[in-house]
Amino acid sequence: MRTPTRPRSSGAALRRRGLALVFLLPALALLGALVLYPIGWSVVRSLFDASGSGFVGLGNYRAAFADDATLTALRNSAIWVAVAPALVTGLGLVFAVLTEKVRWGTAFKLLVFMPMAISFLAAGITFRLVYEQDPQRGVLNAAAVAVHDTFDPDPSYPGARPRPGGPATAPDGSVRTAATGPGTAVTVPLVGIKPATLPAAARPAAAPAASAADGGVHGTVYLDVTPGGGTPGAIDPGERGLPGITVRLLDDGRAVATTTTAADGSFRFPGRTSGTVDLPAANFAAPYRGIAWLGPGLVTPAVIGAYVWIWAGFAMVVIAGGLANLPRETLEAARMDGAGEWQIFRRITVPQLAPVLGVVLVTMVINVMKIFDLVFVIAPGPVQQDAGVLALRLWLVSFGGGNDQGLGSALGVLLLLLVVPAMVLNIRRFRRSTR
Repeated sequence: MRTPTRPRSSGAALRRRGLALVFLLPALALLGALVLYPIGWSVVRSLFDASGSGFVGLGNYRAAFADDATLTALRNSAIWVAVAPALVTGLGLVFAVLTEKVRWGTAFKLLVFMPMAISFLAAGITFRLVYEQDPQRGVLNAAAVAVHDTFDPDPSYPGARPRPGGPATAPDGSVRTAATGPGTAVTVPLVGIKPATLPAAARPAAAPAASAADGGVHGTVYLDVTPGGGTPGAIDPGERGLPGITVRLLDDGRAVATTTTAADGSFRFPGRTSGTVDLPAANFAAPYRGIAWLGPGLVTPAVIGAYVWIWAGFAMVVIAGGLANLPRETLEAARMDGAGEWQIFRRITVPQLAPVLGVVLVTMVINVMKIFDLVFVIAPGPVQQDAGVLALRLWLVSFGGGNDQGLGSALGVLLLLLVVPAMVLNIRRFRRSTR
């Protein structure tokens, strides 16, 4: 005998739905107040002028795409999307794989992940100092100057110049004397150098003989500065020669001989009977001061470098979690079949980690589209427009002096439209992974 089924109570179902709605209402209220309402109001506000009283339709959107600063921000945002997520994901993958093979993997993970504990403001200030142009303050330029000076030492006497009435300065910055004859003695008095900065090897300058025994051109390069006075253009007691200066002998503008001054500043061209003595401009050029990391050309890559330093630890931890769940049997079977580590990494590890890598990559794309604080803190004022991104441009237009919230709202809507596809893709990947 079939047992009759009891009809489902519609009242109980309504009560359950009502109870679920009660629990959902706070979250829905917060979602509406903090997300839906601001989005809707931004769309409406973007259709009005700066004062909010005049309806302009799509005028703000047309103005945004006609503004050079906004186009620069769009270009930089595209660079960020194309470069930063790939770098973060790639470094995270490399770090995650390597930490499995080193003895102190946990300590290494801690060090790499530590920047995530630092606020973006503090990280921006730190990297502003790291990228400082002055080698005495900027770590990167201190290293660049040290490497440069190892292979190409600085000019010995930056800022030196001939004393007025002495040799002339050529258009290219070199110091040249008048044409000389057989056995001529040449003195080159220089000023513009502090005596305290002279090399320790500098010796008292000796006046050259009136003529060289071998008839060659000879002379002395010296610092024509005597504390308390002295005769300008003459070698006074106590004045020191300038060692290490490159001296060339020119014949019809062509270098026919090159030498370097001795400790007392003397030089000699034996066997050369005439010519023009020339001290190349490289002797007096300013020292190498490193790379303009925060200049217009490199400021965006510099800020991206700071971003990668912060987020590489996050990518490493997420990818390491996926790596820990990989079936080890596949890897061991590949090793037994004779596959090398690079082949295993490229043909087994990376394909199996593809879902995790995709999530990290899309998450980073969404993140870089909203980047603001690092660019605002690291980029100096004069080049901030060159480093600008959409989020920074939105803030500058709305609150940072532009006071045009109509145009700022249009930029906000544009930024939302660019972020939504990446968000949809991330949600779909998440749903597929949960299934």
